[in-house]
Amino acid sequence: MALDGCGLFCKYTLFIFNLLFAVVGFAFLGIGLWLRFSDGTRGIFEIEALDSSAFVTAVSILIALGAVMLVVVVFGDYGACSEKRCALQVFCILVTILAVADVAVGVVGFNNKDSVGAHIVEFYASMYALYVTGGDPVIGVTLRFIHNLLHCCGVTGFTALELVSDTCPPPEGFFEKFKMPGCTTIILSVFDSKAELMLGIFIGTGALLIVALVCSAILCKKIRRCSSSFQSIAMTQGTAIMAVPPHGIVSSSYPTPCLYPDPVVFTPLSVAKVPLVQP
Repeated sequence: MALDGCGLFCKYTLFIFNLLFAVVGFAFLGIGLWLRFSDGTRGIFEIEALDSSAFVTAVSILIALGAVMLVVVVFGDYGACSEKRCALQVFCILVTILAVADVAVGVVGFNNKDSVGAHIVEFYASMYALYVTGGDPVIGVTLRFIHNLLHCCGVTGFTALELVSDTCPPPEGFFEKFKMPGCTTIILSVFDSKAELMLGIFIGTGALLIVALVCSAILCKKIRRCSSSFQSIAMTQGTAIMAVPPHGIVSSSYPTPCLYPDPVVFTPLSVAKVPLVQP
């Protein structure tokens, strides 16, 4: 169907949004599955005596969130590229649920920032211990991401003593060659001093989801309007062709000159004077 400028803008906006969503979803799902079924971390999920509730919860959230994001991408891309209203309506429902859940998690985390910071520290300690004992490369990549994001190094911060110094960021000064901030202290201070920033990130993500929801609703409306117009033109067209007079006279009020500029006139045999075969 032919969409106008607004419909095309919403269509390509949804395509770009779903592309970014797919990248993040694959990353979450891949990391979660690796941490769940890797040889170095599988025992944590099988031994209940291990005090690793934060690690298990974080991995489960990664897997569930990645799977949900990929399901949303499937409906969004199929609805936008194929212009299917049913898929876009399911996409709208899923995005609405994600937006509400995102804002709710941000508000709850802001109100319980102390406990959230403690759980993050517990998760980091579990990752630290797993990397020291097993040297899993995916855990190393995760630690490197945390260290570079927070600019910290391990538990103590002493580069000469740290067992994960290979995942620490490069020092920014002379003194950081010997001592960098410890990640446990940095994590607690971040959740204590930058709780408003964390809440703003969650609200901003919710706003991005709402933009995708609005674009999806507009595109769904445009597709319905184009479909209704097409059906109306087809019905009017068929009525006009059936109403052609038997003597070859064409009405001057032909309804769709843009689609059929040269109407076909069926002239009766009596007017055309076609010779008949004599028996």
